[in-house]
Amino acid sequence: MRIAPFTLERVQSEWEHRVRYNLSESGVHPLSVRGLLGDGPALEALVDAPLIYTQTNGTPGLRTSIAALYPGADADHVLVTNGGSEANFVVTWRMVEPGDEVVVMVPAYMQMAGLVEAFGGRVRAWPMVRTGGVWRPDLDGLAGLVTAKTRAIVLNTPNNPTGARLTAADLDAIAAIADRTGAWIVSDEIYRGAEFDGVESPSMWGRSARVIVTSGLSKAYGLPGLRVGWAVGPPGVAASLWAYHDYTSIAPGALSDRLATVALAPATRARLLDRTRTILRENVPRVEAWLRDCGHPFEWTTPDAGAFLYARYGLPIGSTALTDRLREEESVLIVPGDAFGMDGYLRFGVGERADYVLAGLDRLKAFLDRTAPGAH
Repeated sequence: MRIAPFTLERVQSEWEHRVRYNLSESGVHPLSVRGLLGDGPALEALVDAPLIYTQTNGTPGLRTSIAALYPGADADHVLVTNGGSEANFVVTWRMVEPGDEVVVMVPAYMQMAGLVEAFGGRVRAWPMVRTGGVWRPDLDGLAGLVTAKTRAIVLNTPNNPTGARLTAADLDAIAAIADRTGAWIVSDEIYRGAEFDGVESPSMWGRSARVIVTSGLSKAYGLPGLRVGWAVGPPGVAASLWAYHDYTSIAPGALSDRLATVALAPATRARLLDRTRTILRENVPRVEAWLRDCGHPFEWTTPDAGAFLYARYGLPIGSTALTDRLREEESVLIVPGDAFGMDGYLRFGVGERADYVLAGLDRLKAFLDRTAPGAH
């Protein structure tokens, strides 16, 4: 099996630790172990924890904590993975056979679209639409795409890169469309919890009998280095995904499992999500002010959630060429819209410290000042 390069991850993997300003990330500035545990017995106990193979589908305590986020679920509904990316991988691997059709929301994180094609499936793109300055799912368009041949509908809410979250009514409508043909729904909800208004986005969980939710601790929680993700589905599906997981990473790291259990304790989870929302409430308005005042044409929608802002620019240069030159000339990494199949856009990561983000943007302004039409 050959697989196409995953453009977004290739760019980030190659350059994110080699530039002065990395504005490609979609999460917030990460916590330290001390920031999660504090000083005291919990930190000391971690030092003495045995580095064993832990329970390979996640310890019962961690799976129970994850299940508590999804009403009606218990530990048997949950597989713990190494990051949300592994959850997406094993779900797609289990789900897709050659010739299957999979309807995929776009724009979105393109991992599952690439995997569907690698496993011999056919991707049918389901574009979001920007109407009245707001990104919305095209439910009528979805109804026309889903047929008896549709194996699954893949969606991402809150959405990367637009920052739009789907409403409960949207999710109910998607479930009803899927149920007409017996299609599965795979809902990537890794940005759930990173909402500016503090109202947690609704989940697809529980809206159909054929739902799998993937998520993890990297984005909304500020804990990407733990590499803890999960898939939640019917117990029989979770058990079969575990068998696929035997062929990939086998088990979560023992320390990561332990720290994730701490992170998902209700009081700690609330603290982590409040930290994320505080960062975003400070940074997003400052980035929007920069876009308004920088002297170059940008158009965007204020995101509902997520540590990023997706903006259209009005310059006669492709997004990959622009971001390549920006990286080479100013040591700033920004994600091109090409990574989402949408040239003419840039995705700005806004979750780092505000002074760092704005310093990187000032280098973008310097680049645009000397390269935009009419510059001298």
